[in-house]
Amino acid sequence: MPPPRSRVGHRAALVAAVLGWLFDGFEMGLFPLVGPLALADLLPPDGSVADRDAWFGVITAVFLVGAALGGVLFGWLGDRIGRVRAMSASILTYAVFTGACGLATEAWQIAALRSIASLGMGGEWALGVALVSELWPGGSRAVVAALVGAAANVGFLLVAAVSFGLVGLIDAAATGLASLGLPEATVAALVRGDGWRLLMMAGSLPALLVFFIRLFVPESPKWEAERAEGRAAHWAGRDLLAVAGGGAAALAVIAAWAPTGLDWSGPRLWLRLAITLAGFFLALGGFLVPVARYLARSQAAGMIEPAAASRILGRMLLAAALAGVPLLGTWGSIQWVVKWALVLEREAVAAGATPTLYVKEMTQACGAAGAILGTVLAAFLCELVGRRPAYAWLCLASLVSVAWLYLGNARWGPGFLVAMLLANGATSSFYGWFPLAFPEWFPTAVRSSAQGFAFNFGRVIAAVGSLQTAALVVFFSAGLPADRIEAEGFPRAAICLSLVYLVGAAIIWLAPETRGQPLPDAVVSGITRLKDQRTGARRNGGRSAPD
Repeated sequence: MPPPRSRVGHRAALVAAVLGWLFDGFEMGLFPLVGPLALADLLPPDGSVADRDAWFGVITAVFLVGAALGGVLFGWLGDRIGRVRAMSASILTYAVFTGACGLATEAWQIAALRSIASLGMGGEWALGVALVSELWPGGSRAVVAALVGAAANVGFLLVAAVSFGLVGLIDAAATGLASLGLPEATVAALVRGDGWRLLMMAGSLPALLVFFIRLFVPESPKWEAERAEGRAAHWAGRDLLAVAGGGAAALAVIAAWAPTGLDWSGPRLWLRLAITLAGFFLALGGFLVPVARYLARSQAAGMIEPAAASRILGRMLLAAALAGVPLLGTWGSIQWVVKWALVLEREAVAAGATPTLYVKEMTQACGAAGAILGTVLAAFLCELVGRRPAYAWLCLASLVSVAWLYLGNARWGPGFLVAMLLANGATSSFYGWFPLAFPEWFPTAVRSSAQGFAFNFGRVIAAVGSLQTAALVVFFSAGLPADRIEAEGFPRAAICLSLVYLVGAAIIWLAPETRGQPLPDAVVSGITRLKDQRTGARRNGGRSAPD
């Protein structure tokens, strides 16, 4: 626990990280909830179901790529200029551009604005986790990881709560907006589609959190020590050009798959596969450049050992794979559940059932409640059984629960909601694992950047996979009537993509087991501490300063 004199600042940092990730979750939860309504409003009414699903997949994919870029960009800023200033910038970015989505008039505008907003969302996680893990060491890390991990899912729950209230007050909202003197056409546009534009505009409110952070949150003393010793100066802005190139390569992969459904035959498939393979490795190399060059410059300055540099890069690649598994599983299956729930409800009504209110809100609320419970339990499971066994168990629980959700529920109702609670609880539980395990793998000098890469490059993997959801729906629905494609195609596509959890359950055993170990400082990570290279005083005295 932090000493009494610093406790207020440390608690403020924890509050800021939790709120930042909570609002991040709010922003992420907005589109799965309002996306179908927004696309129905923005796309031509005579468009096909496949077109709407394709746009949903494209917007999801560019969001994930943007978050990956943001994780690297803001992670770099966190190690270069400090955790607090970079976190403030990341929150401001995602708040402003999410709110701007409420002004969109075309589907492509939603995609563009969401991609910019996602830069900040991707950066906030790595920065918040790095800050609180450095301020709250020791036995309190499991509690802190549980709080941070659950925060995003509280944001998802908040989206559902706001939507509940907005749908119930949509007429009052229209009256209130009209009383402000807004034109009738503007009011109609704002409240159309259950007020999806108003919900998106509400996403700008987290910008107010920046004032709290700048006033009350202290900088990490560990990072300040690294800066004092000159390590922060080894980060170079020109390295970000490679990150931009990596982002362009990832977007090229999206462009290769996005225009039409998956074509399983002919030269077009092979061209797409070739672009995907080349784009993936170009993106991987580009995103790795800032840390790789930082380590090279640190080696040249005598501040890091070659073995330590190789170990850091190897752990970054492994962590990215471990993050990619649950991200692909979530974004390829669970993020489509609200849309699938609406399909099932529509079919039930067509068959003569009484319409049910708040289908999408109750679905998201149950999922968020399960996710909150899952992330909290996952953090404590890590402490109980270890990092590696906990991850493997979470993978198996996710696979089983997703199968039950999609194969055991043919209509929306109480059973569906229970299955959603358990499935989202299992698949979201990894957000309680990441903030506990990843900080233990990297030293202070690269912690923010390494975590930003590891967690967010997994989103590139998820982006490519999520593009296949709509295509797999069509593939698995071959021969079905048009009105049955989504109802029967979604379960099969989701089960197909959820098999990725078997990969995670296997590769986790390549990871280090860090339960019970202190948060690594530069010495533990192999970085040579040259306290004063001009005099070598402390090295000659055989002493090293704490991280």
